[in-house]
Amino acid sequence: MKKVLLIGIGAGNPDYITMQAVKALNAVDVFFFLDKGEVKADLANLRREICERFIEDKSYRIVEVPGPVRDQGGDYKSGVHAWHREKAQIFSSLIADELKDGEVGGFLVWGDPSLYDSTIRVIDQIVAQGTLAFEYEIIPGITAVQALAAEHKIALNPIGEPVHITTGRKLLEGLPQKVDTAVVMLDNGSGLRALIDEDVEIFWGAYLGTPDQVLISGKLKECVDAIEEARADERARKGWIMDTYLLRRAPPRP
Repeated sequence: MKKVLLIGIGAGNPDYITMQAVKALNAVDVFFFLDKGEVKADLANLRREICERFIEDKSYRIVEVPGPVRDQGGDYKSGVHAWHREKAQIFSSLIADELKDGEVGGFLVWGDPSLYDSTIRVIDQIVAQGTLAFEYEIIPGITAVQALAAEHKIALNPIGEPVHITTGRKLLEGLPQKVDTAVVMLDNGSGLRALIDEDVEIFWGAYLGTPDQVLISGKLKECVDAIEEARADERARKGWIMDTYLLRRAPPRP
């Protein structure tokens, strides 16, 4: 029986690799990488660095294929579903053609596979089709959410209160009632000013845990210009940006 491991590799720092992930890395015969182009070549390079650093037996193989690009036009969810179907076709071919019976394949997933990542859903689609026999396991990783809190030296939640995890797109609709703390991911920049007229603190970070890390914190209305400038500068410098932030409303005055 073929086996596939979805291995969470953390938010960008090789030191975020867990002992469980190291064990999983050393069990893999073939790693599957999706090439996202020259602009994001350093993302693939980090995956290679992780393999070279933590795997003892260097007989593993890496199979790299071009990754599909999500259509940015039209309905968002329809575009995502179509993108997932394309990925499922690619993953099916990789597992069928590149993985021998009894071998283990590995997908290295940024952060944790359970949080704003498509790999689990794509694998579930393949399993549901019933045309390809394999087992799979998920190895959790350190998320950008955890890295953000650690780098800013903050607790995510106020005592006894919830934390809302959302996207920049959804933040434009506001926060749910009674939610005063939100972690925002996958923001193209449009959500930064969503709560600017409120008394809100922001803890923002880009390239968390890496040598390129940038941190900014303070009152949202006082920091938003600096954050937008940093986002633009870093995107121009590297060609891409990964950033995450926490917003927290000030408690009402007695």
